[in-house]
Amino acid sequence: MALFLFLVLVAMVLGILGAVLKGLLYLLIIGIAVFVVALLYLALRFRRSGRRPPR
Repeated sequence: MALFLFLVLVAMVLGILGAVLKGLLYLLIIGIAVFVVALLYLALRFRRSGRRPPR
């Protein structure tokens, strides 16, 4: 969970810098890509944890 939160934080910082600083639109695009990767990581993590056999 800490990795997910770290990725979201990095995505937010890159997105804000990319939107605010002139000529650094590529940072916004990288921030969006990092956010998508974070969501995919979270989805895979929840998907794997749901497959525990009943006890």
